[in-house]
Amino acid sequence: MRDVAANIHFISLENNELKSITSEFMTTFNQLQELNLAGNYLKQLPDAVKTLSHLTTINLARNKFSVFPHELTELTTLERINLEANEIIEIPVETLTSMPSFKSLNMKSNPLSREPLTDGQTKLKFELLTG
Repeated sequence: MRDVAANIHFISLENNELKSITSEFMTTFNQLQELNLAGNYLKQLPDAVKTLSHLTTINLARNKFSVFPHELTELTTLERINLEANEIIEIPVETLTSMPSFKSLNMKSNPLSREPLTDGQTKLKFELLTG
């Protein structure tokens, strides 16, 4: 199984009514570059998501996140995060700005507080979609 998993770079588990993802899944498919988990009931990611050292894109749209999944900010290769239509109030703008490869964050249809986006002190180095 490890040999097969090493060659898998994209997985879509969209619209599967998943309530959680295991650490074992993350460590088994640690060569992933893209992961689509949109349209599920996820509230958090396992700590082992940090083992996805090749991940460039993660789609977590239409889930049940109420807090930004901070584990993602430790992935140096991550370029795009889609968290559209969740229940997130705050964005860790400064942390995301310091991510070396980060380019785009979709936060549309979240009940965001406007403060971190309007303080003017943090210059965004990535595309931020809201509204």
